[in-house]
Amino acid sequence: MRKPYDGVVLAAPVTVPYVRYSIRAAHWWLARAFAELLKASNLKKEEVDGLTVSSFTLAPDTAIGLTQHLGVSPRWLDHIPLGGASGIVALRRAARAVQAGDAEVVACVAGDTNHVDSFRLTLANFSQFARDAVYPYGAGGPNASFAFLTAYYMRTYGAQREDFGKLCVAQRTNALKNPHALFKKPLTLEEYLSARPIAEPLRLFDCVMPCAGADAFLVMSEDRAKALKLPYAKLLGTIERHNAFTSDPVQMRAGWALDRDELYRQAGCSPQDMDFAQTYDDYPVIALMQLEDLGFCGKGEGPAFVRKHSFTWDGSFPVNTSGGQLSVGQAGAAGGFLGMVEAIRQLTGQAGARQVKKAKLGLVSGFGMINYDRGLGSGAAILRC
Repeated sequence: MRKPYDGVVLAAPVTVPYVRYSIRAAHWWLARAFAELLKASNLKKEEVDGLTVSSFTLAPDTAIGLTQHLGVSPRWLDHIPLGGASGIVALRRAARAVQAGDAEVVACVAGDTNHVDSFRLTLANFSQFARDAVYPYGAGGPNASFAFLTAYYMRTYGAQREDFGKLCVAQRTNALKNPHALFKKPLTLEEYLSARPIAEPLRLFDCVMPCAGADAFLVMSEDRAKALKLPYAKLLGTIERHNAFTSDPVQMRAGWALDRDELYRQAGCSPQDMDFAQTYDDYPVIALMQLEDLGFCGKGEGPAFVRKHSFTWDGSFPVNTSGGQLSVGQAGAAGGFLGMVEAIRQLTGQAGARQVKKAKLGLVSGFGMINYDRGLGSGAAILRC
């Protein structure tokens, strides 16, 4: 029987405002996030004795190299290079460290820079498997891979471009209430449908925009959060799975489908109890896959589920209330933290103009490290105010 997460909480959600391009290194963005954590919590640097770091552009440093840049001496340290799954994995490991007494306060930070050519260079060195697999197609990177997955999903389950568009338009509506979002203009369904092609059937607004930025949060005991007088969200349950369903010829499901019953058992609730969901959304198809695999609807019922709900912060079944990566931007590995910091804000009443009314329970899911035709990492967490 898995030990529960009793007494573990999340606090101090911070965002270093995103920018399209930056001449600064990832170290600067991560250090800014760490400094903002100290400011938000009134903690001294020496009181943060645990650290997790997620970044694609931190090389040649890892988390241990960053400690010297930050001038910290943690007694618990982890480097989590898992992309969109990083937020969930960082939370899980930090939570257990707090429970075990290996650390009292863990800073979970993620961030990346974005030089003019850094995204292309990251893709070229992302994975040996992916690099070899895409050569015969003459195209690499996530756009081509998710185009394959999107086309297959549409053929198999009858999804229309309007279904993906509805989700994108709803998230843009949410983003207009988020001062950190890079996209500041409303998006109509007509604009979504008529946008320029990227990789058939994907068009411009199906794809995340790479940018620079950082997100972070603290993990500690409930008693410590109360002593610091910090608003916090309680951790009820988490799951994590890597390289699931390897025999599937094309990825249409991921590890959530294997472990979701365990997630809801830990949390003592069901999908119908959630007041919102924060899904990893580098492309709309993966957001639908998460809604299905996490039990909000049956497999293949994602399109019907989309047609039924509004997904806006003030409507039915709020999803990605920050705007998600599709309308906020994808600051590298910080994309895996975006849903987590937004969930903490929603559950602690810090979401401002996009606050979901009476939000008590929320689900955050992560997905990352796509190798040609499938993402390898998946996870989810349920939080309560």
